[in-house]
Amino acid sequence: MHRRQFLGGALGASLLPWMAGSSPAFAAVRGRLRPPPLQPGDTVGLVSPSSATDDSFSLQLAREAMEALGFKVRTGEHYGARWGHLAGTDAQRAGDLNAMFADRQVRAIVCVRGGSGAARLLPLLDYDAIRRDPKVLLGYSDITALHCAIQARTGLVTFHGPIGSGSWNRFNVDQFRRLFLERQLMEYRNAADPGDELVQRSNRTITLRGGKARGELVGGNLSVLVALAGSSYLPAFDGRILFLEDVAEAPYRIDRMFSTLKLMGALDRIAGFVFGQCTDCDPGDGYGSLTLEQILDDYIRPLRIPAYRGAMIGHIREQFILPVGGMVELDADAGTLRMLEPVFTG
Repeated sequence: MHRRQFLGGALGASLLPWMAGSSPAFAAVRGRLRPPPLQPGDTVGLVSPSSATDDSFSLQLAREAMEALGFKVRTGEHYGARWGHLAGTDAQRAGDLNAMFADRQVRAIVCVRGGSGAARLLPLLDYDAIRRDPKVLLGYSDITALHCAIQARTGLVTFHGPIGSGSWNRFNVDQFRRLFLERQLMEYRNAADPGDELVQRSNRTITLRGGKARGELVGGNLSVLVALAGSSYLPAFDGRILFLEDVAEAPYRIDRMFSTLKLMGALDRIAGFVFGQCTDCDPGDGYGSLTLEQILDDYIRPLRIPAYRGAMIGHIREQFILPVGGMVELDADAGTLRMLEPVFTG
């Protein structure tokens, strides 16, 4: 699940036109497009848009999980392929995605895993086909590239949550059934379990600045999102609720990426902010490091918007399934996100 996006000099060059005001910073908002709801017995497509799966047993587990949830399964032609570290060539992986969106019998698309490589597909996707037959898309981590591009180009609400080969534990299954099958207006609140502690220590949310804010959700994996800077595949940030998470990134890289978000104007446009988990993001050896807390203090607190950290979002076993592009209310004092509108048609 570990992936790392390195930003080079090209990123800095791509930001110059924005800062000079000669081109729009973010893709134009097209308005929300909602997928139809899921029903037991629907067909779910399994695709691998990013890294290859190193064990075919993971592919079997992904199929069995979807079947156990009550769905028929259709697999992408190349979902078990390999091209270097990727699950097939760009054309193969994009072709599988386009085929699933074009297939009228497929009602949801679940990404088998993340890793890296999804951004390579963005110019190859058939956005007209996605608009013609909108459907559920589920995944996280590197799948952030797909969430961002599809939101920017079509306005379709997609879903940031467990991958097919990941853990379908009780918490994740409950989230899935309540959201997709019962179509509840979800409230996302961290599970309370102090264990043998007098007060709960782990899985806590921490308020950065109190208050409430409403807006459409945008975000996902910090590294993947920032790597889209300067492209037409990054959605608008104006009035949005930004959520972020990451894995295996040293604090100095987290700081650099927040600096990019600040310089490109994204942070000054948002209405609220949620940071999930930064797994394996501890400082390395050397002269010391900024902490994640200090980084958020530097970039988020001065915005004077409702914000909190510690949400169950990210590379963790139990995670929220969030509607990217859905309208939500953030309560930074309570540490919650609450859906305000249905995210499915009908």
